[in-house]
Amino acid sequence: MEIAAPLEIHRETVDPEWIDYNGHMNVAYYLMAADHAMDAFGDHIGLGESYTKATNRSTFAVDMRIVYLRELVVDAPIRVTAQLIAFDAKRIHVCLALRHGGEGWVSALSEWVLVHVDLGARGSLPMPEKTLAKLSAIMAAHKGLARPTALARPFGLARAGG
Repeated sequence: MEIAAPLEIHRETVDPEWIDYNGHMNVAYYLMAADHAMDAFGDHIGLGESYTKATNRSTFAVDMRIVYLRELVVDAPIRVTAQLIAFDAKRIHVCLALRHGGEGWVSALSEWVLVHVDLGARGSLPMPEKTLAKLSAIMAAHKGLARPTALARPFGLARAGG
């Protein structure tokens, strides 16, 4: 089975209620769209809602950021792709690209680090072997993809002298 690099994992449309007083999609809704896409990625690798209900295990976000590159406006289609950056037995590092669904340009990048947890013990534990095998296959397909340069830059402003 061929694995896309990156994976297309989610689509939705910018709702009029998501538009702020600047006339574009508000930052909160970029996070919501990215969160919807992470749910879809979880389903794809076997760690989605049905897994959580069956096992009382899930993933928690331990780090996340969004880099905004271009505006999305009302009724714009959103297409989200996922690039697996790294993983180990307990953690997953994923970059999402929120794209204009028709024109293809990247509106925002959302980078996530997730940890697999036991919801009863509230502690981390290794992911199931089946999920690790799926992640290994995705990583093999994504190993040639460069991490987006916008995510490699430092966060914040350079400190001015004095």
